[in-house]
Amino acid sequence: MFIVYLVLQHKLSSAVDRGERTKKRGQRDNSDWNTTPECLQIEDTECDLTHELLDKDSSFTADVLTEAEDFDSEELPHTMSATFNPYRDSELSAVSFSIHKVAERSVTLNISDPLSGIHREDKQLTIRDILKKDLKYKVSYYKAGSTGKRDLVVDSNVAQIQNLDPGQSYCFMVAAFVPSRAKSVQQGEWSTQTCTPGSGILDELDMRTVFQAIFIPLVLLIITITVLVIYCRFCRKHKNPKPQENQQRAQCTVV
Repeated sequence: MFIVYLVLQHKLSSAVDRGERTKKRGQRDNSDWNTTPECLQIEDTECDLTHELLDKDSSFTADVLTEAEDFDSEELPHTMSATFNPYRDSELSAVSFSIHKVAERSVTLNISDPLSGIHREDKQLTIRDILKKDLKYKVSYYKAGSTGKRDLVVDSNVAQIQNLDPGQSYCFMVAAFVPSRAKSVQQGEWSTQTCTPGSGILDELDMRTVFQAIFIPLVLLIITITVLVIYCRFCRKHKNPKPQENQQRAQCTVV
């Protein structure tokens, strides 16, 4: 969500622990400092400045000052924050989606735009209202029981995944995706995983699992039968001597 929390640095937190008060002010690019009234003389270590970021694609810097009785007003200790661009640097929260339609070889997902922390004319804006065409969604899916995942990027709130195996169960996750951003902040959190029901007894098994479950026992059975056959032939050979040997034993007995 587009919510900005300015957390005080360690030194300022120590000052707050001593009962001293802080005030914060935000600055836009090449403009004068603007003081935020609700962040003046507070004892908390954070303050929400979201409503101050009216121009979403500009960079802002915050200056945190500590007020204390033993400092002159011109020498107040302060800490500058890193530059922050709401449009390009805000973290993207997890999205929610539903499975709208399941066909024989395709699945259709409906994706809901997450709400931001920004309000305009008593309306809470979604990230689609802010990012507009830059917002895309990444769908990650795999066949239940398989380790191979596939990704699909869509431009709208409707994602249709095609060329699926009929009758199989598939699992899906969705995340907000902004390819125009730096790679470290392109993708938001993954949604909760949702799976489609299958129609067969082997829905939760992939082909490799089925192959291992059937082929390996079959090979072991063939090997066992082969060993038993060889062993039986060996035993018969030694229990029933050859006719020539029997004749020689008979001649010896007559003499």
